[in-house]
Amino acid sequence: QAHLAESGGGSVQSGGSLRLSCQVSEGQYSTLCMGWFRQVPGKEREGVATINYDGATYYANSAKDRFVISRMNTNIRNTVYLEMNSLKPEDSATYFCVARLSRCVRETIDQGSDEFAYWGQGTQVTVSS
Repeated sequence: QAHLAESGGGSVQSGGSLRLSCQVSEGQYSTLCMGWFRQVPGKEREGVATINYDGATYYANSAKDRFVISRMNTNIRNTVYLEMNSLKPEDSATYFCVARLSRCVRETIDQGSDEFAYWGQGTQVTVSS
């Protein structure tokens, strides 16, 4: 059972930047695809970006050219980051770190939250205009 712990959310003005981090315990999950979803109250969870163990990345259209996902793998744990730049008020949401044991492909991020077995508790991002 993987445990995901997020950090780095907060409040920022439009055009600003934030960096989210998520650590996954248990180094044996080195084949994980990791990523980020987000959710606004009353709406479904939306995929933002994913990254495979080998560094292959995929982005939702809303995140392309503004967000960068990266990861660091060690024998002890895996850590995934989401660097968010040029933030807009519509980026305000609860951001969830996600993980799964199989590779992600381009379509995975659009296939919905059921594709990921492991979820963090979420961290709030608020962008003011």
